[in-house]
Amino acid sequence: MTKVSITVNGENVSREVEPRTLLVQFLREHLGLTGTHVGCDTSQCGACVVHVDGSSVKSCTILAAQANGAKVTTIEGLANGDVLHPMQEAFRENHALQCGFCTPGMIMSAVDLVQRNPNPTEEQIRHELEGNICRCTGYHNIVKAVQAGAAAMKG
Repeated sequence: MTKVSITVNGENVSREVEPRTLLVQFLREHLGLTGTHVGCDTSQCGACVVHVDGSSVKSCTILAAQANGAKVTTIEGLANGDVLHPMQEAFRENHALQCGFCTPGMIMSAVDLVQRNPNPTEEQIRHELEGNICRCTGYHNIVKAVQAGAAAMKG
């Protein structure tokens, strides 16, 4: 067993885990943070995206032990109590989801994009979200939501 200590959504947590435990498993199974989804187990879909030290990471591609000492933000950590993060609100307002399975990863990727590029073009948004698969929508409303979220995050 390996002891892992991570700050998750602002809370310091420590757990003993098997060395092969993926970060997504740590979050879901050890901490009960089930907003981070497991869609493919092969890093293809992006449903498991979280922020590790401020950058988006597919949490199925990193071991929990590799995140030891890091600051991790999950979809649950974006909202401020009952007040949604501007990107979450933009996804809701722009109908950028259907089944919602991909939504946490899409939102986490979008927040990372806007933090790096506050004024992304449609082409840049589509390029940045290539690693996130939605099987329900045509991405049009997702792009609109990211644009609206970017505008809301600025002001």
